[in-house]
Amino acid sequence: MSANTSNSNKAIEIFKKILPSPFTIAILLSFFTLLLAMIITKPDDTTTGKYFVYLVSSWEAGLWDSSGGGLYFAFQMMLILVLGHILALTPFVNKIIQALINYCKDTKSSVVIVSFTAIIVGLINWGMGLIFGAIIARKIGEKFAKEQKKINYGLVGAAAYVTMMVWHGGLSGSATTKSMEIGSIQEMMQNVGSVEAFPESIPFEATIGSNMNIIVILLCLLCIPLFLFFLANKTKNAEKIPAFKEKLQYKEENKKFIKKGAERLDYSAFFGITLGVFILFIGLYQAYTYQGASSLGFINLNFINLMFLGLGICLHKSIFNFSVALQEAIGDVSGILIQFPFYFGILAIMKNSGLIIVFSDAITAVATEKTLPIFTFLSAGLVNFFVPSGGGQWAVQGPIILETTSELGGDYAKSILAMAYGDQLTNMIQPFWALPLLGITELKPQELLPYTFLLFLVGLFIFGLALLI
Repeated sequence: MSANTSNSNKAIEIFKKILPSPFTIAILLSFFTLLLAMIITKPDDTTTGKYFVYLVSSWEAGLWDSSGGGLYFAFQMMLILVLGHILALTPFVNKIIQALINYCKDTKSSVVIVSFTAIIVGLINWGMGLIFGAIIARKIGEKFAKEQKKINYGLVGAAAYVTMMVWHGGLSGSATTKSMEIGSIQEMMQNVGSVEAFPESIPFEATIGSNMNIIVILLCLLCIPLFLFFLANKTKNAEKIPAFKEKLQYKEENKKFIKKGAERLDYSAFFGITLGVFILFIGLYQAYTYQGASSLGFINLNFINLMFLGLGICLHKSIFNFSVALQEAIGDVSGILIQFPFYFGILAIMKNSGLIIVFSDAITAVATEKTLPIFTFLSAGLVNFFVPSGGGQWAVQGPIILETTSELGGDYAKSILAMAYGDQLTNMIQPFWALPLLGITELKPQELLPYTFLLFLVGLFIFGLALLI
């Protein structure tokens, strides 16, 4: 082991000691927000006890927030991850992966193919991109282990994880797609300021489809694979991989099982494909008949989830196969299920205490219309350490960003993209979303993080430069 790798491992061990689990962070952040509100915003004419009860009641109500920005949003995010994973497990995607790994002859070719395809898939759906990248990395590892060839498997894993550095600028980005929904911004800003001061929605063309975001995506597609190729050429960490415990493969239905009665529907390819096509038709019809401020405004979380549901059923061919994939994918959402309500509770404290206005005024005092995107970008990167979900971060930080942008007369779309870039960038040094990938690839965090830190620096340059221009 090289001295650089040894130093990286020591740094990672220190990082693990000082940073608890994401759920523990959500709990600690709840207490911290409550304490901060008590210190900064308590009215003089209210006793400490009464104000404490008021804030705790606000937190409790926020946990079960049934608005479009609350539990409904959490369920949208759970579906987008699960349906993306289900799609990644289809035989169709498996054939694509098998075809791609034929071109993976060494570490250099592997990291280029894995990073490029993982970015492309992640831009379509972040959940599918994460699982697709993990599966193709695992398949490459199995191939080289079987052939007893050397490879830098940790770098291949980092190439797969890079999908999480671009996802928020893609079609399933939390902040961008949620802000496209008519009325979602104004609903988020209730109890913060005058609702009429904020737009009903931010169109697709202003965020995901903007020239700035398209250029950023193209730069990522070019620079990241080239950088990984350079790393593969320079690093000397290639080694033989021990045999894996079991092969990762799609579980086919039991063809010999005798189906009786209504259960035949579960195994029927005709019924499954017909149902999937019908769901796709409904989604496409809604897109065709959509009328709104943006010609592509129909591309929101509900539309994406509906299309992925239809595609998932179609490509799995039967309800049985779809259900098997669902059972494998459902474990991904445990973090979202338990953590999102805590984020909504934090948001409720911030709204009802006026902390959002306090933070907004603090940024306004030092930022200008031109520098606001950079301040937003940097603050979003920091917040992502404590709120590692893009959806949860939008719930907590979104109102602050919108209020500050309104105060400074800035560009709402650019501010939202700045938050998206900051959130996705620090995924490279925040290992929360790497957990599914680590489980599939059987890599350890210390084998991944030294390389993802270098990718973080590359992203810092790309995103920072785009926001400054």
